[in-house]
Amino acid sequence: MYTHTQEIRESLSPQDALQILKEGNARFGANLRANRNLLQQVNETRDGQFPFAAILSCIDSRTSAELIFDQGMGDIFSIRIAGNFLNNDILGSLEFACRIAGAKLIVVLGHSRCGAIMGACDRVELGHLTQLLLNIIPAVDAIVNPSDPASRTSANEEFVEAVAAENVRRVVEAIPEQSHVLNEMTMSGAIDIVGGLYDVTTGSVKFLPNPLPIRNRGESDRGSLVSALESANPRSGGGHESSGPSR
Repeated sequence: MYTHTQEIRESLSPQDALQILKEGNARFGANLRANRNLLQQVNETRDGQFPFAAILSCIDSRTSAELIFDQGMGDIFSIRIAGNFLNNDILGSLEFACRIAGAKLIVVLGHSRCGAIMGACDRVELGHLTQLLLNIIPAVDAIVNPSDPASRTSANEEFVEAVAAENVRRVVEAIPEQSHVLNEMTMSGAIDIVGGLYDVTTGSVKFLPNPLPIRNRGESDRGSLVSALESANPRSGGGHESSGPSR
């Protein structure tokens, strides 16, 4: 499996970048991996890197973006924080990834059975975790059903998953709203910003089908991401699949 060069990366559109991730996740779900010589990739990337995507995901040990999208050294920027929420430091990292380093796609990746989401649903208070979870509380409050407080806890799996999807939706919308740099890049078509949910029980990532650039999303589209995340994207095999072990 080749290492992405600047020429390869520059030839990709945001849609191409998304397709690469979809194909990688399909390989992962089929227990296939692209053959890679990782030490060779270390050598090939020692003088520079040309990642095609930046992925904002959770710190959960089950959600390593490089693994679930079957990517190698130098392929993606991985930004991780419990609950995959947005703050100024993460915005700055995304601006670097796209405006300076040239990534074509931002993926906000939530996941099922997320401990941070569950903690926010339960209003957990513990040291610095208390402040962290406040970033997720708006997504909790945005889910109106069930209205019974007894059912709005981590014990209600359906409620937890609804909050996780809402949290992804809010972050996808907030990125261009809070960053004029990334908003300009989205408006010009240089990048796209999409949301997804990783299922820790199946290994599958569900994306927004035919993602629309943020510049074309109106108020009528506000619920489209959550509904789209509920439908699995078709799994298509990549052109570089191999049943052999990664190297």
